[in-house]
Amino acid sequence: MMWQDLVFMAGSSLSIVFLAPTLRDADAQVPLGTSLPSMAIGLVYGVTFSTLGMPFSAAGAFAAGTMWSLIAVVRSPTDATTLTRREGLRLFARDLRRWLDRRVPSGRDGV
Repeated sequence: MMWQDLVFMAGSSLSIVFLAPTLRDADAQVPLGTSLPSMAIGLVYGVTFSTLGMPFSAAGAFAAGTMWSLIAVVRSPTDATTLTRREGLRLFARDLRRWLDRRVPSGRDGV
């Protein structure tokens, strides 16, 4: 076992401890723009650590990503003046697609 595996797991565990009060606080409102990218990062790190043979780090990262997904579901703003979760996810996906389209060269420039 690599010592780095335990260090990364400890870091993920600390983030879970620090996120737990947000999940428990009924008045907390975390925008999807914060929770969804954090969730995705945690899950991608989990897969990455898993492929590197770091099971404890992978479990910690998956747990942190899961915590962020719970925060996204339970603590995103839901009053009538904000977007519904489904609309927010659609807008996020559309914006991400538009951003990626601008970043990827189309090949028409001959470059």
